[in-house]
Amino acid sequence: MAGRAAPAAGALLCALLWAAAAAAGGGPGDNPAPGAFGHVYRGAVNISAERVYAFAYRSEPGQVDAVRVYVNSSSENLQYPVLFVVRQQKGVLSWQVPLIFRGLYQRTYNYQEVSRTLCPTEPTPETRPSDQIIFVDVASMAPFNIAYELLVTRLENFQLETNKAFNFTASPSQPQYFLYKFPQDVDSVIINVVSDAAYPCSVVSVQDIVCPVYDLDHNVEFNGVYQSMTKQAAITVQRKDFPGEQFFVVFVIKPEDYACGGSVPSSIHGNVNRTWNLQRTKNLQVTIVPSIKKSVYVQAMFFSFLGFLSFYLGSVIVAFVHYIRVQRKASAGRLSPEHGSGMMTSSHPISASTPEGSSYGAIDESSSSGGRQLSSPERRPPAGSDTDSSVEEESDFDTMPEIESDKNIIRTKVFLYLSDLSRKDRRIVSKKYKIYFWNIITIAVFYALPVIQLVITYQTVVNVTGNQDICYYNFLCAHPLGVLSAFNNILSNVGHMMLGFLFLLIVLRRDILHRRAMEMKDIYTLDYGIPKHFGLFYAMAIALMMEGVLSACYHVCPNYSNFQFDTSFMYMIAGLCMLKLYQTRHPDINASAYSAYASFAVVISLAVLGVVFGKNDVWFWVIFSMIHVLASLALSTQIYYMGRFKIDGPDSDVGMFRRAVMVLYTDCIQQCSRPMYMDRMVLLIVGNLVNWSFAIFGLVYRPRDFASYILGIFICNLLLYLAFYIIMKLRSSEKLLPIPMFCIVATAVVWAAALYFFFQTLSSWEETPAESREKNRPCILLGFFDDHDVWHFLSAAALFFSFLVLLTLDDDLDTVRRDKIPVF
Repeated sequence: MAGRAAPAAGALLCALLWAAAAAAGGGPGDNPAPGAFGHVYRGAVNISAERVYAFAYRSEPGQVDAVRVYVNSSSENLQYPVLFVVRQQKGVLSWQVPLIFRGLYQRTYNYQEVSRTLCPTEPTPETRPSDQIIFVDVASMAPFNIAYELLVTRLENFQLETNKAFNFTASPSQPQYFLYKFPQDVDSVIINVVSDAAYPCSVVSVQDIVCPVYDLDHNVEFNGVYQSMTKQAAITVQRKDFPGEQFFVVFVIKPEDYACGGSVPSSIHGNVNRTWNLQRTKNLQVTIVPSIKKSVYVQAMFFSFLGFLSFYLGSVIVAFVHYIRVQRKASAGRLSPEHGSGMMTSSHPISASTPEGSSYGAIDESSSSGGRQLSSPERRPPAGSDTDSSVEEESDFDTMPEIESDKNIIRTKVFLYLSDLSRKDRRIVSKKYKIYFWNIITIAVFYALPVIQLVITYQTVVNVTGNQDICYYNFLCAHPLGVLSAFNNILSNVGHMMLGFLFLLIVLRRDILHRRAMEMKDIYTLDYGIPKHFGLFYAMAIALMMEGVLSACYHVCPNYSNFQFDTSFMYMIAGLCMLKLYQTRHPDINASAYSAYASFAVVISLAVLGVVFGKNDVWFWVIFSMIHVLASLALSTQIYYMGRFKIDGPDSDVGMFRRAVMVLYTDCIQQCSRPMYMDRMVLLIVGNLVNWSFAIFGLVYRPRDFASYILGIFICNLLLYLAFYIIMKLRSSEKLLPIPMFCIVATAVVWAAALYFFFQTLSSWEETPAESREKNRPCILLGFFDDHDVWHFLSAAALFFSFLVLLTLDDDLDTVRRDKIPVF
């Protein structure tokens, strides 16, 4: 049988084709005219009868011609398949019918209908048409005849066009691929593929112009970039990655759906060797659109940096206005010129605030028994001395006069004042809180370096293998830069680093001004207002910067196994905020840096265990819920009794249990109607109800995102404590100055906006990569940033305002004596 040449072909070409076909053993048989593209040829082959068909066509200069071969055989005999071999000028393509695909548990899926696109001929620089010949060999080792059908067609719509949608159908045995050439003015494009049906599962691949094209399920991952797909897929392709400035877009339908989140075959048994054919077809639509230009990258970077530099400008303006106001008041003789740290101390604190005839620092017995008398100046250190001493330890300064040295007497009073819980030497307490700062720097370095190394490895694996199922990006808004696949998700974290550094500068300024004020004023100034300890604030600033660094690392390749990178310092931020809020009115009894960071380490360890075992293991949730409830009760006990609750007995275990029973009877039964510390009891009851609710929720629903679950516990406890603190502050007739009031309002507004964008889920590693891509959305800001990037921007600002709330919340108390400031 001979193929028909193009209309312009001469008689000589036809004669050559007839001769080649006859020599190969082919012939017209019962078929119509030879070599007709688009005509179905039927025949039969066996071990002694083989068929060879020759097809010829003419290729125009500069044109890429593609040919598609369709074959079919009614035989389901896997022992004697029909073999098809297609020979071209520069390659050979072969397959068998029935075509066999293998799935999970070595299940087999047979297809009797197969169609393949032949690797197209490359356009030649010649100015005249060239003639091409294709040979199709049909053979079988069967001792009996096996019927087949053959159809060869030329593809009219093989080359995809920019901004033009193209619809087609594919199946496991009938893959499709098309050619795309970059226009002259386009350096990057996004391939958008959509389908109305989620299943069957499919794979979209981008491959270089190389033959053979890998277009079957078992080899599509051998070359190029690929990702699985249900309803939506998107791949960003850059011109620089393809020297020929063109590529193939390959579409493969998988024989099973488990890779895309579909049902998983239960075993090897059942439906084995079943013939599928057209039962797994999928309608697809592909559109290739230009991506953003380089100028958009520049605009996005300017927007990110200038946007947060405006916070620096605003802080400078506020500081300048504050300085001018202080200078004016100082010139009027009302304030010291060195004021600026929020410490509004009157020029004569004793005469202005101390009742006549009373000793400063003495606590009224009617309100607070057991108060201390102010030590003489000779026994106290100089006010401006805040240097660390290698020989000074906390225990050396944790001493009181004889009868008042019992902390149980002081800390278990019904009405506590700040002077009761700020009795330790300021130098030692400040030194204690500075450890928070130095420890978090050490933790950050040791934690961040392995994380950075790991995510670089992840990105390298993605770039080398081309497997885009490793990372859960928003592929509709993932803009690459260099080796990074989603630079926009990394750039949007610059706010955390810039605002963290700005907060560090603000705290440093307050610290310096406070030191200057201490040097200029007398020793009695130390007993006014909230004690100024800045170590926790410094630690919070470092934590905010590290959150930006680690969030950027996570977004280099976001996936299930490294999500804890994005949340670890969130735990620490929430924990440090709670510690700072508690430290404000409990400076002497707050947790040490070592115990606090050890607790954070336990939390992060639990988060890792939750990632590994928290999916379906009920035992893990039972143990975690018990730990959660018991930890809540233990912490509540320590808070309620100001750290003075001890289960101890005279000399035996019997005494220990007797003490426990007595405490339970006295505080929980006798005083049930009116607890000794009512305010603390209300807070702890509500807090325990919230934490127990979280424990029950986790035990019942077992959320897969365990890291976010723990983070939710921290955030809810922080918000609960902050609300309680503000309510108690207002209840105690304390004021909210304009700056903290503005920060509170800004925090609430910005957090509300940030959470709106946070819940706009753009991807989810709780699902398969294909299912996650169904949530992908286009960019919403500058054509560069998506919803999650806006969450990064707003959450950084919200955290910054939250820190400012804690920093300025009690500035109104700087002129109030500590024995008048209540503890709650």
